[in-house]
Amino acid sequence: MNDPIPPKRIFPEAHVDAKAARHVPSSPQTESAAYKLAFQDTDFLLREDLRPVRFQLELLKPELLLDEARIASTFVVYGSARIPEPSMAEALVAGASDDRQRAIAERLKAKSVYYDVALELGRLAGACGCDEDGWRHFVVCSGGGPSIMEAANRGACEVGAETIGLNIVLPHEQLPNRYVTPDLSFQFHYFALRKMHFLLRARAVAVFPGGFGTFDEFFELLTLIQTGKVRPLPVILFGREFWNRVVDFEALVEEGVIAPHDLDIFHWCESAEEAWEFVQRFYEDHPAPPRERNGTAE
Repeated sequence: MNDPIPPKRIFPEAHVDAKAARHVPSSPQTESAAYKLAFQDTDFLLREDLRPVRFQLELLKPELLLDEARIASTFVVYGSARIPEPSMAEALVAGASDDRQRAIAERLKAKSVYYDVALELGRLAGACGCDEDGWRHFVVCSGGGPSIMEAANRGACEVGAETIGLNIVLPHEQLPNRYVTPDLSFQFHYFALRKMHFLLRARAVAVFPGGFGTFDEFFELLTLIQTGKVRPLPVILFGREFWNRVVDFEALVEEGVIAPHDLDIFHWCESAEEAWEFVQRFYEDHPAPPRERNGTAE
């Protein structure tokens, strides 16, 4: 006779009780908000003093789903939402209403080359397959928006790879670009949690010309590496002319507010092939310990 096997659980699963709770008889007691199951009570979850719980949920949901998708590492791409696809650049210039707007449009047109660079980088990263345990590496991850973000997701999508998009609720309407894998498309309320998810699995980061959002993500990453809060990883900066015009990195050294070696945290590139070769060389020189090659445990 075989040994008896006990059940895995004795309490009902949450979804079972959640379904049952929707069909209780109506009474003054059951109609009160107090009677709702706490996890089904949206007004309760949105209370000011439930913010720590919402933080935990925004951290946990993408983490669990990315684990279930067996995504071990990502190639994160930051960049402007305003740089046009090359085929649309001329229309942007033609639509300028005055000389100032025309000059801006011309500058955006000049940067449209980076759409194609991000597209090719997405293709190269997307072609990276699974390891022997079925975990995927260098999965393209962007903010899920248009322009540079779209190009990176599109490149990976074109070679049959899944891609990740981390959107955030903004006052103006926005949608994930159509190259983000639907089951890997996430929406955030808190910038802090979104930024954390950008870097939890990041094993390479590409930074293209961009505005406040790109600066925010880029300089936070520089600070995390500079202070030793994260290990060094390939940080690739595209657009030397743009960045040296808007940020005087050498002046920061000359003013004594950063060390000369802090400029080694990032690496200049202008082509996708050069960037991908740099990432490959980096990990040839810095192989992961065997116990860390799969999964994302810290």
